[in-house]
Amino acid sequence: MSVDDLTPEALQGSIVETNDRSQFINKTYLHLLGAILAFAGLEYMLFQSPYAATIAIFMLEKSWLAVLGGFVLVSWIASHVAHRVESKAAQYAALGAFIIAEAIIFIPMFFLAMAAGPEIIQNAVLVTLGAFVALTAVAMLSGRDFSFLRSFLMWGGMIALGTIVMGSVAGFHLGTYFSMAMIGFAGAAILYDTSKILRTYPEDRYVAAALQLFSSVALMLWYVLRLFLSRR
Repeated sequence: MSVDDLTPEALQGSIVETNDRSQFINKTYLHLLGAILAFAGLEYMLFQSPYAATIAIFMLEKSWLAVLGGFVLVSWIASHVAHRVESKAAQYAALGAFIIAEAIIFIPMFFLAMAAGPEIIQNAVLVTLGAFVALTAVAMLSGRDFSFLRSFLMWGGMIALGTIVMGSVAGFHLGTYFSMAMIGFAGAAILYDTSKILRTYPEDRYVAAALQLFSSVALMLWYVLRLFLSRR
């Protein structure tokens, strides 16, 4: 915008647009915080009940391919609904379903972590939180547009899913390097999601934006936990 374009009407429109985007960002991160707290609360309730051990043993005895397949399906449906529907109730329902799905899929991982050492979960949460804050700061303060990561995330996700499938079918172990690669993948997803939130997400889709960001944070936590467990 040139100096000649700075009419009162244009300036007022720019201020309104900036305020709308700021409100959208605030709502997104408040919903992200709510999703994290809901996830933590649900996990706490599950582990205070007699069902957590039963669920963990059942899932550990069954094929992880089926578990991950169901998880991916629920994730895709939740993300699709949250991004496509206009009804806020449907968007919240999608976010709630995704939180429940995440809580269930994390039960065996938390179960193994608690058996290996109670400090593992705390350390993994702190590492994930620190990485999330650092990556968010990079995206917000650098002014860079990280939308170029879209192709990498799309193909990287397909390769990762294919590797998990092959590992489940062939029975080979996905070791430390795979966990480290997936932590890097989750970090790239956080950068991409944050960049979209700052620039391109429709301002009525803050629930969907929170769901997407929560998904990336949960992915990082999963593989940080897996990395810590592999070192035991």
